[in-house]
Amino acid sequence: MLTWAVVVGLTLCVVPGSACARKSEPVRNTRQADIHLVPESELITGRVPRLATLASLLQSRLRPDLIPAIVSMTRKVFDPRRMKADHTYRLERTSGGLVRCFEYEIDADRFLRILGPSNRQPDELTVELVPYQKQRALFSVRGEISKASPSLFAAMHDAGEGPDLSVELADIFGGEIDFNSDLQPGDSFSLTFEKVYREGAFLSYGAVLAAEFSNDGRVLKAVRYTIPGGKPAYYDDQGRSLRRFFLKSPLEFAAPVSSRFSNARMHPVLRIVRPHLGVDYRAASGSPVVAVANGTVVSAGWSGEAGRLIHLRHSSGYDTLYMHLSSIAVRAGQHVAQGELVGRVGMTGLATGPHLDYRVRKDGGYLNPLVVHRSLPPGEPIPAGCRAQFEAERDRFMALLVPRGGPLTADGGQ
Repeated sequence: MLTWAVVVGLTLCVVPGSACARKSEPVRNTRQADIHLVPESELITGRVPRLATLASLLQSRLRPDLIPAIVSMTRKVFDPRRMKADHTYRLERTSGGLVRCFEYEIDADRFLRILGPSNRQPDELTVELVPYQKQRALFSVRGEISKASPSLFAAMHDAGEGPDLSVELADIFGGEIDFNSDLQPGDSFSLTFEKVYREGAFLSYGAVLAAEFSNDGRVLKAVRYTIPGGKPAYYDDQGRSLRRFFLKSPLEFAAPVSSRFSNARMHPVLRIVRPHLGVDYRAASGSPVVAVANGTVVSAGWSGEAGRLIHLRHSSGYDTLYMHLSSIAVRAGQHVAQGELVGRVGMTGLATGPHLDYRVRKDGGYLNPLVVHRSLPPGEPIPAGCRAQFEAERDRFMALLVPRGGPLTADGGQ
């Protein structure tokens, strides 16, 4: 539903400080009688309906003879066919159906602005792409895993932050912590991060600059650092990369282990004892499954009792298998990156419910996926020439973390 507002005696542009904002002369009542004022402009705000175009959005709101010229001039800077449903727009029009100011949110970074004061002709419209004004601020937050909040999502919510920050934190420590099975009551986390504001309103989270996670008696630390000429990455406090050869889990969250690696397990369907050479994660059908390491797809398709199966081959003699999938997102021969979507959880093949059977092989022999990461080498260290700069950034950002026993949130100081 559109929101309508009528402004009397004042022409407003939706962008503060815009050239189309001006005041009209005050009206004096000299006859001691009621005077009915005609609004000088109307401000209409709303969201783009599904399947709408620029022409259809302006139809019935502006003079019909002006719309083709507006669409034609807009094409010089933006393709009107790329308008997206649910994106916001604002239209200020005169009482005579002329455009004063029209704005459309293209994405998080830019908006389309059309300016057309009432004393101009349509071919004199000003059409431009304008960047949003953004600000970044540092914040710190601390959270704790408990019986009441057993997941990272729940603990982050208790700390007053959103799920996107949980996803980012899990990605940072994904090579060290299986967030489906490793979290324990009493674990805690602290992180310093950016918040991005657009015109004073919160827009999104920025980069996590430093983090600490206490998990089952061990304390893991992470610092964001960019090696000159490289991309931002995370390192522990000793300068070793946190990007391990394998992620600890092919699922992100809320997927408890329902069956562990075993040489003698009672099969839930066949009711016979036989080896279970992987680990089962119980997860909702359709949950995303990602590659635990860079690799090549050996096969992707139906495989008897395993249902839909993906087989990935990695370096150093490792293979991983993902079974009982509801759908497959890769094809044989395709190269995949660590963390890339390969399929979705299902219950195809011989299965009693939706779950992922995840298996790891090394030189043809099966390994316990829950412990295989322990035998893998640590990540690459910071180059010696960057060590001093890294340590300076490490000390700066780690000092902003909220300590155990401190408040849940704190201003990061910037």
